Amino acid sequence: MSRKPTASPTLRQLELFLALASANGVAGAGAKLGMSPSATSHALRALENALGTELLDRHSSGVVLTYTGEHVLPHVRDVFASLQLVQATALAGAELKTGLLRIGSFGASATIRVLPPILDRFKARYPGVDIMVIEKPDELTSQDIVERRLELAAVPLPKSDFDTQTLAIDELTAVLPAHHPLAQLDTVPLKELTVEPFVMTRAGSQTLVTQLFSRNGLQPRVAYEALQLMSILELVSAGKGVSVLAKLALPDAYPGIALRPISPSRSRRIGLVCLNESRLSPVARAFWLETRKYQASAKSGGR
Repeated sequence: MSRKPTASPTLRQLELFLALASANGVAGAGAKLGMSPSATSHALRALENALGTELLDRHSSGVVLTYTGEHVLPHVRDVFASLQLVQATALAGAELKTGLLRIGSFGASATIRVLPPILDRFKARYPGVDIMVIEKPDELTSQDIVERRLELAAVPLPKSDFDTQTLAIDELTAVLPAHHPLAQLDTVPLKELTVEPFVMTRAGSQTLVTQLFSRNGLQPRVAYEALQLMSILELVSAGKGVSVLAKLALPDAYPGIALRPISPSRSRRIGLVCLNESRLSPVARAFWLETRKYQASAKSGGR
């Protein structure tokens, strides 16, 4: 039901609306912003009064935006993208002498292996720019890009809605107790890993591992599900089971652990993504271009 607008919406109100789009409830959206339930409800009503229309369908369970709310949402995201651009531009300065670059990462493969050499190269060229890497699961990291909380992130590809550039190819590998009979093989048949108790990762490569077994008509005997890499390595090292993990997430060596290729295996591409490379802030665009130069240098065999 539309009504006459009463005032201009505030940034705080728009920030709440943005949080609503990815929340399970109105109170949950407000809690993300440190708002009490009553303050959240008041702010939402004030925003709807300011715009002269309802944005939330209160007859539905959960958070469901009205038709108008769905169409307002992209413009609200653009408001915060523009605000981020203003702030980044002011901080960066004409020669990027200062600034803050926040980069998302979906997990250890990107955080530990893929990003560091690029970050080192960028930092050497722009020493005044502070860098913060924020690690979350792939889905949440991609959501942060869509909702303009981040401009850049390292995530698994493909991502059809983003501009992308490939950073690395990551292979799945068998993780075995060092003295296990399978560790004596040059390559481990995937079927052999279904005979042993299996330690399943709950981190970024879980979907890839699950698909690997499923597409080959196999099912592992899952004895443990672990979120932390260290937990998986300790369980395998202690002989509690075997596992399959993304190679780039693993240390080069770990006591009591043997890493072996799998047949058949599966790989994934890891890439740097953004919503629109032509609309990046100066500091984010500098990193995007530096990444492209790094990749070209790596392909030619130099650094």
